[in-house]
Amino acid sequence: MTDKKIQSIRGMNDLLPTESASWQQIEKIVKGVLNSYGYNEIRTPIVEDTALFKRAVGEVTDIVEKEMYTFNDRNNESITLRPEITAGCVRAGIEHGLFYNQEQRLWYLGPAFRYEKPQKGRYRQFHQFGVEVFGLEGPNIDAELILLTARFWKALGIEQHTSLELNSIGSLEARANYRNALVSFLEQHKDKLDEDCLRRMYTNPLRVLDSKNPVIQDLLDKAPKLFDYLDEESKQHFDGLCRLLDNAGIKYNINQRLVRGLDYYNRTVFEWVTSSLGAQGTVCGGGRYDGLVSQLGGQPTPAVGFAMGVERLVLLVQAVNPSLNCDNSIDIYMISSGDEKTISAAQCIAEQLRDGLPEKRIVTNYGSSNFKKQFAKADKLGAKIAVIIGENEIANQTVTIKNLQNGEQVEVAQTNIIQTCLAIL
Repeated sequence: MTDKKIQSIRGMNDLLPTESASWQQIEKIVKGVLNSYGYNEIRTPIVEDTALFKRAVGEVTDIVEKEMYTFNDRNNESITLRPEITAGCVRAGIEHGLFYNQEQRLWYLGPAFRYEKPQKGRYRQFHQFGVEVFGLEGPNIDAELILLTARFWKALGIEQHTSLELNSIGSLEARANYRNALVSFLEQHKDKLDEDCLRRMYTNPLRVLDSKNPVIQDLLDKAPKLFDYLDEESKQHFDGLCRLLDNAGIKYNINQRLVRGLDYYNRTVFEWVTSSLGAQGTVCGGGRYDGLVSQLGGQPTPAVGFAMGVERLVLLVQAVNPSLNCDNSIDIYMISSGDEKTISAAQCIAEQLRDGLPEKRIVTNYGSSNFKKQFAKADKLGAKIAVIIGENEIANQTVTIKNLQNGEQVEVAQTNIIQTCLAIL
């Protein structure tokens, strides 16, 4: 009996070399925008104390109740694979004293984990780009994050396929008052609620507003409006944000049912959505969470941030801007023929090329393949140039450089190899 073939865990996917070029190019563009705004990277552990997410995300959210990968370690302590990354950033900031009388503009990129039904663009291991800003409380920084995300879409060539949804969910007190009114309304219409809404009605009723069920959406047309319960400071904050976005030329739709899925949000919430990915329409989402730092044991600190799934972003770019330059081809392929001395010389010349052309991709052929097979390998890799060295070149201290795009070749002194390759590339 043969052993069972070991495969990846469902919803946790391999990223193959044929796919990684697109990811790398998109990540490079996003990182470039973040750098241009002066944001700094933070890297936090994939595993955290389970209590962190229960306190931050909320014990009656779907994430904590149904989706977290939680287990006891060998010390019988409960630990969890992070289902989102904001809580870890806050924990790290408190632990290392990053927040007291300071401003922090942070970004991160990494995997997170949720046990849910895998579907296109949403997996059990997924990757998030995110930004968290601490120590700034005015609407200006909310606007900057929205401007920053708008710049992502422009740089990625997808700006015509994204639109901004915007709302304010007010203070904790305002939401508590609204919660009572919403629960009272839902109790009067229990016969029309589906199983999810009945479950959420008392534990997390604002999530009912986010239901995709068309029957529930029709019912909510008659429900009390959260905007009518906002405190005055939240209204002024939201009005200020809208003015800033208007002045910057950012179009938006005020969506009073937008609440986001996590308990820690307050005031501003926003989502960038698309109609180019079917049902999975959210590309990026975020908002303010001014109470989370103190909730996790730190000093009261205003905060705002967003996160976006890399898988879904890659799908959107591939769908609407497939021409984005994700070239994974080789620039220079080193071809050699002869004894060990020749092969060693080819390797040394490749290292000189990497010193002089650090941004170029250079591959050296190894093995005893003849010239024909080596050129075939170079073509398969999409190489632009072949640098050829044999016994004659060794003797003459030269190399032969062949332009694989037009077939022209020239023999040059080894001291001129970098300039010649650069001229062709």
